[in-house]
Amino acid sequence: MTVETLIASLHLVTPELILAVGAMVLLMIGVFSGDRSNSVVTGLAIALLIFSGAWLIFAGQEGEAFNGAYLADGYAKFMKILALIGSVTAMIMAVGHARYDHLDKFEFPVLLVLATLGIMLMISANDLITLYMALELQSLALYVVAAINRDSLRSTEAGLKYFVLGALSSGMLLYGMSLVYGFTGNTGFNEIATVLSAGEPSLGLIFGLVFVLAGLAFKISAVPFHMWTPDVYEGAPTPVTAFLAAAPKIGAMAILVRIVIDAFLPIFAEWQQIVVFISIASMVLGSVAAIGQRNIKRLMAYSSIGHMGYALVGLAAGTDTGVAGVLLYMLIYLVMTLGTFACIMAMRQKEGGNVENIDDLAGLSTTRPFMAFVLTALMFSLAGIPPLAGFFAKYFVFVAAIEAKLYALAIIGVLASVIGAYYYLRIIKVMWFDEAKGEFARTAVELRLVFGLSGLFVVGYVLIGGPLGTAAEAAAKTLFN
Repeated sequence: MTVETLIASLHLVTPELILAVGAMVLLMIGVFSGDRSNSVVTGLAIALLIFSGAWLIFAGQEGEAFNGAYLADGYAKFMKILALIGSVTAMIMAVGHARYDHLDKFEFPVLLVLATLGIMLMISANDLITLYMALELQSLALYVVAAINRDSLRSTEAGLKYFVLGALSSGMLLYGMSLVYGFTGNTGFNEIATVLSAGEPSLGLIFGLVFVLAGLAFKISAVPFHMWTPDVYEGAPTPVTAFLAAAPKIGAMAILVRIVIDAFLPIFAEWQQIVVFISIASMVLGSVAAIGQRNIKRLMAYSSIGHMGYALVGLAAGTDTGVAGVLLYMLIYLVMTLGTFACIMAMRQKEGGNVENIDDLAGLSTTRPFMAFVLTALMFSLAGIPPLAGFFAKYFVFVAAIEAKLYALAIIGVLASVIGAYYYLRIIKVMWFDEAKGEFARTAVELRLVFGLSGLFVVGYVLIGGPLGTAAEAAAKTLFN
């Protein structure tokens, strides 16, 4: 690699360099200033993420870096912007709750910045080795963040479970990558696709493909690799759960789509079967298992499992229309999830800490009418009720499946949506028809802002959906050029 190509590569990865160098600077500020630097480090971390996103939008360029290991294109730009929005919003939501949830440590924002760096590198990965390194950077930061409240047994247990199961999934992913490399002789996505186009895939390569998809399915908490999700969502501090439900899911879904389209598209029939199975299993389990939940964070965990199944319906189609549906789905899912978790974080009693039971929302329509209205809109949207944003998210992935003649998959998806609507409607019933048990403490400004904007988005999506859909289609097309 010459000096000129190195400089060109570094220019392409400037958004990631901003986060990498910034995280090291923030770490030094925190180490030398101690606990009194917590708020300063948090504010600088938010500014750092916003600056990285601004660079990406206004000064970002497209091309390949580091001999094709890193790819900057329209698809990566779209997904990185979503991931940065998720990270910034989750960090802002955590500001008011840092003291209550024992997150008032300077390490917390630094770890979130490093996790976001891993997510962004993963989205642009065009090589198996780059993918694995980025995935581990993200995962190692998240393991620590999940268990950051060392005084809480639940938080420590969540971090341990996440670490053990995450290490297992990383091992499966690495084993699959070694098989793919062994049978193709390449780690680059484009080179793998070239080899696969030349002839029939061997049985060993198919095994490798299965293990790679299994490792990535764990990261999006798709069935049957979902077992960590309810326990980690419930045990981790709520601001951490909000982050886990947003940005990492965007990154994992982005690389899952990229690797099957860029590297394994020549063996579409083989991976389509796997994606269809994972999609059906996730939709069904996410719809059924959440019915008996009383803890709203566990319910949102099963909800996220189901939503990842719906998103995979679009990927199973294997077309640019299907991928555009996935991108749009992840955008709408991100907004709905962040808004819902802002409402969950607002469930704080005046005389005590946070409460997480669904029954604690009883009578919310009389005590906090605005919050009840927004949460109702979000629940209807998560259920896919028209004309809210969630309806359009499901509509576009189901249309892509029907166009690809995956009729059974689309029908199962619709039926799972009907079943899943039950537990969303139960929350609405508790808020509007049950008698109030007490009143929540005053909601922090940043939480009101987040769930207010989320509610406005899902209600008004029909007015702004056109440009967003066009952007998703343009991003999806870059994968198929």
